[in-house]
This record gives sequence, C-alpha cells and structure tokens, in this order.
Amino acid sequence: MSDLKPKLFLFAVIETKPEHFDDAKSALDALVPPTLDEPGCHVFSAFASKDRSNTLHLFECFEDEDALNFHYAQDYTKSVFKKYENWLAAPVEVTKMSATSRGSWEQLHG
Repeated sequence: MSDLKPKLFLFAVIETKPEHFDDAKSALDALVPPTLDEPGCHVFSAFASKDRSNTLHLFECFEDEDALNFHYAQDYTKSVFKKYENWLAAPVEVTKMSATSRGSWEQLHG
C-alpha cells in the first residue's frame, strides 16, 4: 500500500436563484473541459439535482490540495466564482474528503 497517494474528493451543492439557474449551469458546463485538462485533476463533473430545483452539484477529485489550489488560481475558475456571487440563493455547501484506501484507489485506477 505504500504506492498509494491520498486523493482529495469534493462535493459541492450550489443553490441558485431561479432566474440564474441556466446561467450557472452553462458556466459550470464550460468550466469542466479546461479543469479536466489541469494537472492533478482526476474527475470534475457538474450536474443538476434531481431532487432540488435550482440546485447544481459538482463532484471533483484532485490529486491533492496543491492540484485543487492550482484549479482555484485559474482565470476561468475565478471568473465563474465571481459570477456566482450574484447568482447564488445560498452559500455553496462544500464537503471535502480524502481517501487512501485500496478500495478507493482501485475504483479510480481500475
């Protein structure tokens, strides 16, 4: 197990004002491709909630905090965060987890 590196998982819940849901969804959809090309990004997925209207979810997996901080430092990421300030109905809820178990490693790397 010494070859295992911890992975950083994030799950964000983004509740928008109803009139800004489509704007927020489009901004997140545009953020996915460049984020997936970043070093240390394993997963970056945005989707609408099935249970909560005007709510979007992000599921992310980065190699570590450095990779996440690199993501936050990109102009395209900053641009979306700045727009969200006016679009949000509530603060973004973010859950951060890390995993080093053999099971999580095998799920990510087959």
